[in-house]
Amino acid sequence: MRFALDALYLAALTLFSPWLLWRGLRTGRYRRDLRAKLLGDVPTVPAGEAVVWFHGVSVGEVHLLVTLVDGYRRRNPSRRVVVSSTTDTGLAEARARFPDDTVVPFPFDFSGAVGRAIIRLKPSLIVLAESELWPNFLAVAARRGVPVAVVNGRMSPRSYARLSRVAGVARWLLYRHVKLLAMQSDDYAARLKLLGVDAAKVVVTGSVKYDGAAADRDTPKAGELRRLLALPDGVLVLVAGSTHAPEESLLLEVFRQLRERFPTLRLVLVPRHPDRFEAVAALVAGSGFDWRRRSQIVTHLDGTPAVVLLDTIGELGAAWGLATVGFTGGSLDGKRGGQSMIEPAGYGVPVAFGPHVWNFRDAARSLVEVGGAVTVRDAGELTEVLGRWLGDEAARVAAGAAARAFVVAQQGATARTLDALDRLLP
Repeated sequence: MRFALDALYLAALTLFSPWLLWRGLRTGRYRRDLRAKLLGDVPTVPAGEAVVWFHGVSVGEVHLLVTLVDGYRRRNPSRRVVVSSTTDTGLAEARARFPDDTVVPFPFDFSGAVGRAIIRLKPSLIVLAESELWPNFLAVAARRGVPVAVVNGRMSPRSYARLSRVAGVARWLLYRHVKLLAMQSDDYAARLKLLGVDAAKVVVTGSVKYDGAAADRDTPKAGELRRLLALPDGVLVLVAGSTHAPEESLLLEVFRQLRERFPTLRLVLVPRHPDRFEAVAALVAGSGFDWRRRSQIVTHLDGTPAVVLLDTIGELGAAWGLATVGFTGGSLDGKRGGQSMIEPAGYGVPVAFGPHVWNFRDAARSLVEVGGAVTVRDAGELTEVLGRWLGDEAARVAAGAAARAFVVAQQGATARTLDALDRLLP
């Protein structure tokens, strides 16, 4: 089977190579760490060391791993940790967050590449955050006797509908090789079982992302960002986090209308993907607002611009620490399923988001129910909701307090996840 998959991957790579080459030349993607990804050319871990390999596909999953790895280390101080990621931004964030650990690119799913990576790293356990199930990788791990666990697992209605059409194939290629599926919610676990996955492998632990949500706004990174942007205490700040097209253009118009009522309001705009920074910069430049790019601010400003484009990696958390109100992106156009609203909620930031939040359906629904967030359908409703919070401090503070209280009440998933992983460790 692995040779058939290798042939399929090679055919797909050949077919899409012109597009991949164009994208690589245009954005710089797909070129970094290419040898390691294609060949599994990762560092060799000395024999005799006990290794656990943690993987997060991109930045969000790497952030999740910070909390999990920290808890794992406290329980297993003598074991070595290896962290991998798939995307360029995920790898950069992993190297920044885990400077004392081995950080490697996740290999492409060719049997030779994944085999070489597993042989060199010699893990006794592989932990995948949320997803990233690849058949060759799982099969090679199984042949070498390495258990694989999925933590903070999700199974959205859309993913379930897609997999249910090929449930037998999915069970055989993927889930039969996974020893543990630690899911975020009962709904996610139920969908896995409906696919025919062995119920003995499925446990509900809750979401580790709640444990990683900070409640203290007064952090060194938030303080440094406030100083660089010359934000005075008490100024109103709208943070739009992890945005996608066309949300930036909508948010600039929402901001324009809100500034008529709140002339000191500032907007911090944080696109989700770095390869869109230039396009969003051009959009902001054409808006007529006084604005600056965060990447070009090296000393503190004399005065805060109306709009700051946060075109850096790893500073969204600090930006949420400055927010008066927030919007979480990927939620308005029905294509992406939303980005996490848990982090701003933990800071006590009342947040709004669009109706398309299936990636975080339970969190979004619960935050709305407790009064810590509001779902909006379009730019008009977003303007109305944000304007109401900005104009009513008591209502805004109450919403933020409800959001923070909900996040605190959900915490504890890290300990439950580590308990489940302990049963797989030799």
